[in-house]
Amino acid sequence: MTPARAALPTTRELAGYFLTAQHPLTRRWVDDAVRLDLLTVNRAEDTMLATDLEFAALRARRFAPHLPAETFLNRWTVVEGDLAAMMSMRYEGGDPSLPFVGATVVSRPFTAADLPALAKAGAEAYPELRPRYLRLWSARPAGWFAGTDPDRRFLAGPVAKLRAGFERTPPTELALVPASTLEHYEDAEQAYADVDVNHPLHPTQAAIASRESLANAVAAGMLFDVRFAGEWAGYVAVMTTGDTLGMPAYVVQELILATRFRGRGLGPHLTTLLARALPDDGHILVGTIHADNRGAQDAAQRAGRVDVGGWLQVPLATS
Repeated sequence: MTPARAALPTTRELAGYFLTAQHPLTRRWVDDAVRLDLLTVNRAEDTMLATDLEFAALRARRFAPHLPAETFLNRWTVVEGDLAAMMSMRYEGGDPSLPFVGATVVSRPFTAADLPALAKAGAEAYPELRPRYLRLWSARPAGWFAGTDPDRRFLAGPVAKLRAGFERTPPTELALVPASTLEHYEDAEQAYADVDVNHPLHPTQAAIASRESLANAVAAGMLFDVRFAGEWAGYVAVMTTGDTLGMPAYVVQELILATRFRGRGLGPHLTTLLARALPDDGHILVGTIHADNRGAQDAAQRAGRVDVGGWLQVPLATS
């Protein structure tokens, strides 16, 4: 049974729904009017994916050429009562074998009691594509909703506040130096590989940024070599364009320490030094970390970043 569709909201209305779901702390960091304007631009993608048959046809040819283009349109779906959701067919990393449904916007913050109805609507939205789970955004803490699986969390804080540091000042031997080349990219790859050996789930939670994206960071002056007593010890990089969650943001693109510098308590200091290196203290520093990556989560929170919400997965019976 196909779930009922409602009249498609305007992008401004979608932005308002998403803003309502945000963590109350972030609504003190950035004025609601500013966020609503930024989110309106962001939510235009939802409207486009719900109406653009030409783009839907491109997605159909890539992921399911045997199905009509209409299959890949977003669907503003009535879940129950006053609860509606923008259902969108997604694929992890663009991999056709890893389908899921994203509820990119929900008409009101959902509760645990809403999850069965949301799961039912998600399963019925794209049954022929056999999605594995429904992904939802919530400002609630990780693990709040029983029966769901973890996903990425958003750890954020105002740059001006993060510059002050946390309980200890950074070691004098530790520094961030703007990188002019990618000469240590292979060293960073090895650092990821070393973590993967000891933590088998790590490859599904984090991966090194591509050479291309880090080359762009070099060009923008936003890739930093981590130096400890003059030796290369890792990479830190941010993206400087756009916004995240409707907040003017620097988005952490890369943060990795070489193996022999791990376990020394340096991680939280990298956030402090990064905040001091960024030119605009009116922005928010945001990074996504998988809920199961406790080491990275703890380092970010010790440095003053706050978990302001994230994605969670509701398993579907269609997979």
